[in-house]
Amino acid sequence: MRASGQSQGSAWQWSRTADTRRTLIAAAGEVFAQRGFAECSVADVVERAGLSVGSLYHHYGGKSELFLAVWEDHQAAYEEQAATAVALARRDGTTSPAELFLVGARAYLETTWERRALARLFLDGDGPPGFFLVRSRRRNDWVRQNAVLLAVGTGPADRLLVSILTAAMGEAGRQIIGCETEDQAVAVTESALAIIRRLSDLPEG
Repeated sequence: MRASGQSQGSAWQWSRTADTRRTLIAAAGEVFAQRGFAECSVADVVERAGLSVGSLYHHYGGKSELFLAVWEDHQAAYEEQAATAVALARRDGTTSPAELFLVGARAYLETTWERRALARLFLDGDGPPGFFLVRSRRRNDWVRQNAVLLAVGTGPADRLLVSILTAAMGEAGRQIIGCETEDQAVAVTESALAIIRRLSDLPEG
């Protein structure tokens, strides 16, 4: 019985910790998006979260670490949406790597509109020291993931094609975060997908 009680207590503590982290990330995302990294203070975040300063430092160590946690959560949302869309397309019978890439690209662009405030912050806003390098490394990872999805070779022309397509997606994302309405964002998305198809010389699916 004691072991069971300890297990239940541990589960409760883990759940409480996870809830606190989610609350801090959500609050920090809102404050960073509104004020930027430099102008945002720890006090701003904990006031929005309804938690204590000590709680923030306990879970994340400081403002820079929290910013990076928000960034990782943001990236995870992109990856989850794209992976889900591609998996559903495969389930429905899509096997062409090129068509699966376009499915993933659409998911990326739609997620950019849904998360446009944070997307704007991470694309054009400020960040803690070293964030530019973190962002560059993630882009390189993104290129590699796209190469796998497209099932291309490893030659210079293949690498260049994937880099160009990835850059096109990124630029379309920049255009989307500047849209004022969802209709405008949809128009940019459709135009971007048509351009990506032409760049990669893919037939219509």
